[in-house]
Amino acid sequence: MEQQTQNTRETAQQSTGFKREITLFDAIMIVTGGMIGSGIFIVTADISRAVVSPGNMLLVWAVSGFLTIVGAISYGELSSMFPKVGGQYVYLKEAYNKLVAFLYGWTLFLVIQTGVIAAVCVAFAKFTGVLFPWFSDNNVLFSIGGFNFSTVQLLAIVSIVGLTYINTRGVDSGKFIQNIFSSTKLIALFGLILLGLLFGVNETAIQANFSDFWGTQTATDGTSLLPPTSIALITAIGMAMVGALFSSDAWNNIGFSGDEIVNPKRTIVLSMVIGSALVTGIYLLINLVYLLVLPMHGSASATDIMGQGITFANNDRVGTAVAEIIGGYKATIAIALLIMVSTFGCSNGAILSGARVYYAIAKDGLFFKSMGRLNKNGVPEAALWFQCIWACLLCLSGSYNQLLDYVIFAVMLFYILTIIGVFVLRVKRPDLPRPYKAFGYPVLPALYILLASAICVILLIYKPTYTWPGLIIVALGIPVYYYFGKKFSEQNTEA
Repeated sequence: MEQQTQNTRETAQQSTGFKREITLFDAIMIVTGGMIGSGIFIVTADISRAVVSPGNMLLVWAVSGFLTIVGAISYGELSSMFPKVGGQYVYLKEAYNKLVAFLYGWTLFLVIQTGVIAAVCVAFAKFTGVLFPWFSDNNVLFSIGGFNFSTVQLLAIVSIVGLTYINTRGVDSGKFIQNIFSSTKLIALFGLILLGLLFGVNETAIQANFSDFWGTQTATDGTSLLPPTSIALITAIGMAMVGALFSSDAWNNIGFSGDEIVNPKRTIVLSMVIGSALVTGIYLLINLVYLLVLPMHGSASATDIMGQGITFANNDRVGTAVAEIIGGYKATIAIALLIMVSTFGCSNGAILSGARVYYAIAKDGLFFKSMGRLNKNGVPEAALWFQCIWACLLCLSGSYNQLLDYVIFAVMLFYILTIIGVFVLRVKRPDLPRPYKAFGYPVLPALYILLASAICVILLIYKPTYTWPGLIIVALGIPVYYYFGKKFSEQNTEA
């Protein structure tokens, strides 16, 4: 078996230049490490403000987890059919055409992947400031006009450059970093859950949260809350799911590295399903711990942690507030370390996987030619550095969080298009080998499309400020596509 695996790796390297070094364990670490960033420690506060009751709050996380797992199950069919570098870009190209695929890759490069890298690295730098106060937004190194360059931006950029360099040394280097940080954060998260269940349970929180689990609750400052059943609440749940879905995002990134994965037709789908199910379980347990330790509703004017509750936790840092109740200041330091590990591993996973998509686009003649080459270590070095430069610029701009908000609708749209692609290819190419067929087809993929489309409609109606700019960013890729396509045709003609 070992000799067969070695032969498979050597054959893949000879045909594509990539090295098949990513095993199932590595792939699961990439999936979980990419999914778990800083969101789980923060977004619950915003969700709780939107959906009123503890039951609805957990429902948001449960439905988001369900969608993520169903998405992974459905993507599995596509990944087994096209286990190539580029992942979702390749699936969209095969199901539709190069234009649709390029618009996805364009949006991924312009803001989705690079925006995540920038935002997560800034979060890493900010939480580093808990241990080393020198790293602070207020510690400005220099100013030019209205632009301020702080020590937080400096550390964020240094971390992006450093991780990019490590990944240019080969996929082995990148996966080693990912394995260390992902396994560490998983162990630490299970430790936090265990400590919360053993030492953090609070009678006040239990009474406040579970006596009226699904019904109407009143905040201590007299804030009027939504009734337990209403169109407004359904809308609120739909909008609140955005934060939970983004905290669960990146489960599909492992598909970007198809040609670097050992036995990709099996490994990709298994890692996506196992990884997303594992993270979903962790998220639900952590939110349960939050509810056992802190009352959901509090007062914005309260000065103590219990009085602020989950909804008004200081800077929305629910994880830090819970840690402080469980173990005081030392636990707060521990949670800061956990978030540093979590964000560092998350950014490494995003850096490793994203460049593979730009490589695939460049190989199709739709991006800069240099991005479609591999270095001596078998990785797309130019694509990694292009990604690095743009992510660093987003760190400097300070606008990456807004950009991420703007593409929420576009991200969901591409997920829907990809899942629809399962149906399209069943009709368009029925005889194509399918080593794995989507479990629950056609019901589960159709349910994903229905629920995700409902979220998009809610965002389109109630958050037009974020949806239309996202569509504009996607549309800007159309002239770019034709520019590169024309340029590539001219080069072929000259040759």
